[in-house]
Amino acid sequence: MHLHLEHDDDPLTLQFVAERNAQSERALVTPEFEADSAAIKAMIEREDRLIQPVRRGKWLFDFHRSADHPLGVWRRLPADLDPVPSAPWEPIFDLDAFCGAENKLWIWRGAITCPWEQTRVLICLSDGGSDLGRLLEFDCEAKSIVEGGFDTPPARCHATWLSRDEIAYFGSIDRLSATRSGWPRVGRRLKRGQAPANAPLLYATADTDVYGSCVVIDPVLSGIAKKGTARPIRLFITGHEIGSCSVFVKDPDFSLRRIDLPREIDVQFNYSYCLWLAKTDERIAAGALALQPLPRQAGDISAEATRVLISPSERQSVSQFLLMREWCVFVVSDNLQPRLFVLDLTKPDAEIQEIPLPADVETIALQPLYSELHLGDDTLQVYGEGFLRPPTCYRLELSNRKKPLELIQGASSPAYFDSDDMTSELLEATSEDGTKVPYRLVLPKTWTEGELPVLLYGYGGFDVSLSPNYSGVIGRWLEQGGAYVQAYIRGGGELGPNWHRSAKGHGRHRAFADFAAIARDLVARGYTKPSRIAANGGSNGGLLTGAMLTRYPRDFGAIWCQVPVLDMTRFHTFPAGQAWIDEYGNPDDLADRDYLLSYSPLHNLKPASDLTYPPIYVESSSNDDRVHPSHARRFAARMEELGHHPLFHEFGSGGHGGDGASSDLAARIALGYSFLRETIMKPDGA
Repeated sequence: MHLHLEHDDDPLTLQFVAERNAQSERALVTPEFEADSAAIKAMIEREDRLIQPVRRGKWLFDFHRSADHPLGVWRRLPADLDPVPSAPWEPIFDLDAFCGAENKLWIWRGAITCPWEQTRVLICLSDGGSDLGRLLEFDCEAKSIVEGGFDTPPARCHATWLSRDEIAYFGSIDRLSATRSGWPRVGRRLKRGQAPANAPLLYATADTDVYGSCVVIDPVLSGIAKKGTARPIRLFITGHEIGSCSVFVKDPDFSLRRIDLPREIDVQFNYSYCLWLAKTDERIAAGALALQPLPRQAGDISAEATRVLISPSERQSVSQFLLMREWCVFVVSDNLQPRLFVLDLTKPDAEIQEIPLPADVETIALQPLYSELHLGDDTLQVYGEGFLRPPTCYRLELSNRKKPLELIQGASSPAYFDSDDMTSELLEATSEDGTKVPYRLVLPKTWTEGELPVLLYGYGGFDVSLSPNYSGVIGRWLEQGGAYVQAYIRGGGELGPNWHRSAKGHGRHRAFADFAAIARDLVARGYTKPSRIAANGGSNGGLLTGAMLTRYPRDFGAIWCQVPVLDMTRFHTFPAGQAWIDEYGNPDDLADRDYLLSYSPLHNLKPASDLTYPPIYVESSSNDDRVHPSHARRFAARMEELGHHPLFHEFGSGGHGGDGASSDLAARIALGYSFLRETIMKPDGA
């Protein structure tokens, strides 16, 4: 079915993309689009935004986009100064200038700190927004790229510093170095100036796994032990599936010993402990958070000393957790309301303490002040926000035991839109099997009963949890009279591992039914009608919106489908798709294939003579190496073949996440908003 569109350089593919891009631009590039694009670009480039600093040594660091630097500039500030926009920030790496000198688009992806010299880093750059990354050694004191330093070829990669002069480099530089899903399989001990292919082997996973990685914790650098009294711990992790792993510790004789942990977990480490979240009932209840000693050598106590910190009840889940040097910190979502807890690891019998949060906070995010969890002190930055509440930074001084444990309010983000008289409500819909499905509705200032234009966003897969975040982009939609809905459907992790598991594999239809139930609940409550509801989602959420088109077309007035997975029989033929088999099922297994075909959007399209679909806008990216753009191309081509008239746009860069210069980011969003304006914002029949 239009398989030639899988070939990116095929002349027919290039012609298809060019013609559909021109068509969508004729329909969507309007004066209102230009206004939206300019406004969103200005938001991205605001000089007064809330800064979220990271400390390395005596400096605070921040990456900043502006009108003069649309790709961004990395800058530093003395750590004893307040990290506000008006502070004397000093630019140290100009990404726009770097890209100009190389005549190539690189996108900022952060920096990996050298623990032995915290202002020596590996700058992480994405090739045009794709998953291919480059690691470039940079000296933050000298403010320059290190001559003869680490500079790795573009590949799916990550790294950990082993010493001042070596890194554990995991890079998919060739097929043997990658798992079948394309992520790094082989770790190498890489020295400066050495080609990765020539570096000696450090660790390797199986081809059937998803990834391999390494963690190094040095107790001396962490301040836990004196020099010469303890050796660094090297942990090696094999990711078997997304959300499933085994952890090994390297013993003094260089042998690897598996730590006694369940496989179905999320886990973090410090020098003394493992902190892990159970995803099954193998040892403790699914969703429970456990702390146990890290067995640094054979015979150490491990599972026998496990302490369950919390076993969430119904409508609760552990949404975040951190294992710092001397503290364990975790966030519990209690009926989708955050609660913050801490535990002092220096006291054997310490009790868990809850830190009160401001009443109007809908979500919080945790960020250690220092770039590495085990360097510096345990100062924690807590960012509280909501759909209508700009983020505020609070500091939690965990290392200062002379002060009471409380949030100290710091800087707040400026308001990006006027939220006065807007409201945010947590509601529930009832799915077709009777399950209560929560969602949050954000209402504009004024609206007409039964006629409210609603942008309904969902994801519903891979244990990903959505949360209410403040966004000037959403605010612009609200200011123009639209409502916004965030759907907490099964397949996501909002209500714990079982909420995710119930929509895995042959349960995928539950996620679709939940999303449609929310659309119907909005109508039943009198807010809107189907012709005023637009379904929106990307990646797995693109699958969700594709399924809304084919399974529930009468419940929606528009479909905005982004970087989607749409052919459920061929997603695994692209390397990244191999990692999704655990989530979706195996198309090469007959039972799985039959189920996948029952909902695969590409295979369930009907001719226009049989069914009229709501308007659909499908967007993708030419260099998306996670979800191949052929999913979107072939879906649009098949719709046209059946007599429908989809809008399709494939952006030339940006990768799966749609990243790029501020003008590119703004235009991409504005095209989608233009589509909404031409569909659910228009009077019926216009």
